[in-house]
Amino acid sequence: MRTSVLLLLAALPAGLPAQSRKPQLPPHPNQPATQEIQTEQVVAPKQAPPVPSPQVVAPGRMEPEQVKALAHRIWLAQYRLNDLLSQVHPEKWKMSPGVLQSFNQSMDSLHKALEAQEGWRGQLETRPDSLYLGFMTYVAISAALPRVEGVAQIVAKYENGSFGAQYSQAGNQLFDLQQILEPHLAALLKNQDNAFLVVQNNLASCQSELSLAEHNKGGRATPIANIAPEFKGHGRAAHSANSASGAKHGAAKSTPAHNPSTSPPQKIQKK
Repeated sequence: MRTSVLLLLAALPAGLPAQSRKPQLPPHPNQPATQEIQTEQVVAPKQAPPVPSPQVVAPGRMEPEQVKALAHRIWLAQYRLNDLLSQVHPEKWKMSPGVLQSFNQSMDSLHKALEAQEGWRGQLETRPDSLYLGFMTYVAISAALPRVEGVAQIVAKYENGSFGAQYSQAGNQLFDLQQILEPHLAALLKNQDNAFLVVQNNLASCQSELSLAEHNKGGRATPIANIAPEFKGHGRAAHSANSASGAKHGAAKSTPAHNPSTSPPQKIQKK
């Protein structure tokens, strides 16, 4: 028994422990010889896209449906004024013809102002997003209000105070509606002014960038050698002038001067 154990120990390779080891696999041909220790990578979680902020509405700006409702209220105030004007009978008042004529002219001016106001108001009700129509409606109301007040004062003086107060009340209602329309128009004008300013700034920035990009792009100017200019035809003209002057001098030399001593005597004819 002891002899067999010794023989078994002698058969084991030298330097190896008696315990069995796990066999090592050969490296993969595509695997590098030395492997780096892989560290854990911490990936930040993806951020959610920013939620768009709600559109900031300028104070005083109204939606199209609100503008339509305001235009309808303006029509109701106009209808009340026209109804009051139909109840006026200035021919029954005790007033001078001049005052009566002036009042009739004021009534005609008020009717025309209300007609113009209704024209712009009706278009605004059809196109409530139009800044132009809203502005013209505002201007038409401004033109009608002083005439309403003038008629109210005359009616209160020659008819009765309560009847004149009804005109003033209708005019005040129309004025209040105009004040509601004013901030809406101001908001629209502000938006257009801001948009124009942005476009103007962008255009100035583009022009500045373009000028910087085109700066020295064509290179410097090449100097030209200083060469005396050659005037063609100058020598020919001078030669022609010299030839002409020489011909004149030759003609003068060839023509002999008149000498009275050398001229033959003239015969004197006897009568």
